[in-house]
Amino acid sequence: MQVNTPVLPTHLLADANSFLTPIGSFLRKSSLDELPQLWCIFMGDMSLVGPRPSLENQTDLIQARASAGVHTLVPGLTGWAQVNGRDELPTQQKVALDAEYLQKKSFLFDVKIILLTLWKVVKGDGVKH
Repeated sequence: MQVNTPVLPTHLLADANSFLTPIGSFLRKSSLDELPQLWCIFMGDMSLVGPRPSLENQTDLIQARASAGVHTLVPGLTGWAQVNGRDELPTQQKVALDAEYLQKKSFLFDVKIILLTLWKVVKGDGVKH
């Protein structure tokens, strides 16, 4: 992203593509922009699987997750909502999928999500920008 990009989720930018650099576009589409989060996983601030972290100004998402009890989960590099729509999902659907993950959370479900994530990344599914 360019230096002057507003601190907003990409789906709220009027024209997100105008803020992407050529390398940034590649990094986003290939999900390589997520690799620095591996450090957060190593430090224990994130998990491999869980609801994606939200921006501080995504108050609607934060409030909806709190209402659904999802805020108790550690944020993850990937999650159930990610493999079911990624950037394309509206807030309420993301929260519903995060709540479903909370109910079904298990080692095997996490493995399924990781494998689906790898498949989605290879195919480029669900990435708008």
